[in-house]
Amino acid sequence: MTDPIRILLVDDHPVVRAGLSGLLSSQTDFVVLGEASNGQEALAFLQQHPADVVLMDLRMPQMDGVSATRQIRAHFPGVRVLVLTTYDSDSDIVRAVEAGATGYLLKDVPREELFRAVRLCAQGEAVLSPPVAARLLGRMRGPGEVSLSVRELEVLSLVAKGLSNKEIARKLKISEATVKTHLLHTFGKLGVDDRTAAVTAALERGILRLEG
Repeated sequence: MTDPIRILLVDDHPVVRAGLSGLLSSQTDFVVLGEASNGQEALAFLQQHPADVVLMDLRMPQMDGVSATRQIRAHFPGVRVLVLTTYDSDSDIVRAVEAGATGYLLKDVPREELFRAVRLCAQGEAVLSPPVAARLLGRMRGPGEVSLSVRELEVLSLVAKGLSNKEIARKLKISEATVKTHLLHTFGKLGVDDRTAAVTAALERGILRLEG
């Protein structure tokens, strides 16, 4: 039996935290370690209690979600940050992803999608909800100068849809090692270091287009 995913909830609204806590606690593979009302409290909590995933709101007093995400990724690199917010502006999304967020969801996300996103983020998989991907797509500045191979595009498009390396390998009938190789080549071409940044860069440059 695998260990449960340890979650920290960060939101300045107590009612939202209580609702999320009840929702996530319904899953046997989740454990809600605690709650914080701003980024400073989140950092202090993580110093005492190791978490796997931080569910992060963006706009909070004292320290906002973007600043907190940047600090968490710097000081607790093993902790994944999943942004869960009502804000879907271009600048909010890009700032959060650039700060190191592994995923970005809106608060009207269906519960099953939220559960799936938490599980994927715990594995280090990128998660962008369709409305967020669409916002990034709207930031396209024209055709991208970077040229990805057909297979690299296939792999990256499946990453954008939230599939894990194992799922991508199964779908494309290739080995998981080959998937990783394609991703490393893609990272190099796009000048990024991780899956979420690769999807963001490809969408912004018009290299990748998501259906739906």
